[in-house]
Amino acid sequence: MTTEAPEKKEEQKKEESFLGLFVHNLWSANTVTVTILSIFLALLIGAILIVVSDSAVLSTFSYFTARPSDALNASWDLISRAYADLFKGAIFDPAAVQAWFNGTGDWKTALNPLSETLTYAAPLVFTGLSVALAFRGGLFNIGGQGQAVIGCLTAGVAGFAIGLPAGLHLVVALAAGLIGGALWGFVPGLLKARTGAHEVITTIMLNYTATLFLGWLILQSGVQDPDRTDAVSKTIESTAGLPALPQPLRVHLGIVLAVIVTAGVAWLVNRSSFGFELRAVGANPPAAKTAGMSVGGTYIKLMVVAGGLAGLGGAVQVLGTADRLTGQVAGNIGFDGLLVALLGRNKPWGTLFAAILYGGLRAGGNLMQVDVGVSLELVTVLQALIVIFIAAPALVKTIFQLRDARTARLGASMAKGW
Repeated sequence: MTTEAPEKKEEQKKEESFLGLFVHNLWSANTVTVTILSIFLALLIGAILIVVSDSAVLSTFSYFTARPSDALNASWDLISRAYADLFKGAIFDPAAVQAWFNGTGDWKTALNPLSETLTYAAPLVFTGLSVALAFRGGLFNIGGQGQAVIGCLTAGVAGFAIGLPAGLHLVVALAAGLIGGALWGFVPGLLKARTGAHEVITTIMLNYTATLFLGWLILQSGVQDPDRTDAVSKTIESTAGLPALPQPLRVHLGIVLAVIVTAGVAWLVNRSSFGFELRAVGANPPAAKTAGMSVGGTYIKLMVVAGGLAGLGGAVQVLGTADRLTGQVAGNIGFDGLLVALLGRNKPWGTLFAAILYGGLRAGGNLMQVDVGVSLELVTVLQALIVIFIAAPALVKTIFQLRDARTARLGASMAKGW
């Protein structure tokens, strides 16, 4: 009895210390906590903007002191409907899932929201990885948009100009997109290494160049659809398209490819000799040079790989979602990839989950606009707010009085990019 009591007390102390340590770390300024609280703050401010943007609900505040319940109930009803639609459009609609289980609905309707989320997210994974990888090496690659545009262009042309069997045609088109983006990334990398030209300036200029080149090429004979007079290319052959689930689901093989490439980039950064080299150069270029590393050579290789990733994102966009080239075929996937990389804290797997979050906001935002009438631009505001709070962890820490912790810096290399 006397020997068992001290042992039980010791075990209780260990359990209490573990629980205390868990709670302490949970409410500390670590990466996960700051990210979750940043999303919460963005949704909170978004709720206020939803109320302010609705004139009918806003009018109930004119007599708030007389009947406050009218304003509060109307606000809550609008906010709850808007965010419920955001969830239904991004993940699943409980009513559709229940109908599927009851036999009154089908699985396509139930999985359509998740399909839309993954469809939007797939190209963002590649462009986000492009920016994140460059950050780790001390470069600020704003040229993801231009590299994605060139990837769309080369993959699209390979998709309708080359006749190959199914499977092989897809591989060739994807390779064309990757090579096109890599070549577009090679130019600023070479200028950075040889002349010291700042990659921010050169990549911004190359973004415009890529967009204008795409607009010119679409109108050329052999590329433009002969049955159209506007800037639209020929239709990409079905043999070059990414396999997708049956209609109306749009999710395609690109999201699987995105996961595989994410794993490859994670290995490249954390396990390979090139990853060690780029992290060393990103942390301290003079020290890396003193250690015998070629800083200029690393910059060139880094921008080639980053450009290839963005070009692959453009290829996934045109081969998976679009079926032909247009002036806006790439959308803003390059610029959105910049925000995805920041949200993912420049880590490969973090970038993947950030891209899925962005895809969910986009897919859910479409339903919010149709059902509740909330402007789609408000979703963009939510995305910007999330990035702002994540980029300023000290602000989140102050608002919620978080304890100090070893937080992941939002890319120490980002400051070097500037």
